[in-house]
Amino acid sequence: MIETERLLLRPLRVSDVDAFVDLHADPRVSRFVGAYSHQQALERLTAIERQWTERGHGLCAIELKSSGEFIGRSGLQYWEQFDEVELGWTLRADRWGRGYATEAAQACLDWGFARLDADYFTALVRPGNEASVKVAERLGFTPRREDHLHGRGVTVYAVGRPNDPPA
Repeated sequence: MIETERLLLRPLRVSDVDAFVDLHADPRVSRFVGAYSHQQALERLTAIERQWTERGHGLCAIELKSSGEFIGRSGLQYWEQFDEVELGWTLRADRWGRGYATEAAQACLDWGFARLDADYFTALVRPGNEASVKVAERLGFTPRREDHLHGRGVTVYAVGRPNDPPA
């Protein structure tokens, strides 16, 4: 579990299926990340659990510390087609504009660099998703290339491992 000032992040589980479907059912959210049927969500969450078991990282549920309310997801997703690990974030639309995405993503980024042997992480952002571009930029990501994921264009942003502090 990762803890920030306002948030708790824990591995997503199959038991999160209803919250996961609800998160992606909002057209403001699904515009960029897609919607899931109950069955599709079960399959996705099963794959996320498998990634946690096999790779030691994956996507997390974001919960408010104050209430335990599920407000979104963030974490590290390995994409075999790119052989890269992406830092992703998706929040409920009613929680946008409060800094939760940046707070959660920064915590996952720090966690990832501390635990994984990765020189960089990516963030895949669909055209028009200016809010995610702003989060990526706040986290230090810069554009790396244009690519495709699930048949749709994405800008691949990247951030490198922070320099070790001087001894």
